[in-house]
Order: sequence, then structure tokens, then C-alpha cells
Amino acid sequence: MIVRISGEDQYLLPDDAAEKLHAQEQAVVSIVEGGREDDFAEAYRALFDYVRASGTPIPEEELESSDVILPPPDLSFDEAAREFTGEGLIPD
Repeated sequence: MIVRISGEDQYLLPDDAAEKLHAQEQAVVSIVEGGREDDFAEAYRALFDYVRASGTPIPEEELESSDVILPPPDLSFDEAAREFTGEGLIPD
């Protein structure tokens, strides 16, 4: 699975990482839909930390199609309310 972090890099994640990535993204969706702004920053940061720790950066000179594009890390809670709704960004 190839994940792009908007404004940053692409990462190649092993196939077995997809389930945990989806679970972390769904935690962010739940926080946003629940209006729990105080919990947002930590959960959102954990999503990026997981991608960076589990993935291998793809060199910039290699153009790969992304399976998932995450919004930039500096996304505000209000912006997240528009991005992370319903099923979220990561397909099941």
C-alpha cells in the first residue's frame, strides 16, 4: 500500500499494515464526528507516526500512484471535520 502525506512524502507500507492504518484513521473519524477537539491532535499525530514508522519512504524521483492520500499534518480540527467523515479516507 502506498500512502502519501500531503505536502510531504509517499511511503510504501507492507500489506499487513493496512488494517492497523484503517483502525487508526477510524479513531480520528470517531473523534471528529464526536466533536472531541481535545483528543484530535494526539490521534491525528499517531496516524502519521504510524505511517512514518511502518512505511519506507519512496524516493521523490519515483512517481507512484498513491492508494491513500492523507491531508497535511497541520490540518485543523475544523478542516478535519470536512475531510474525515463517514467511512473516512482509507477504504476497507
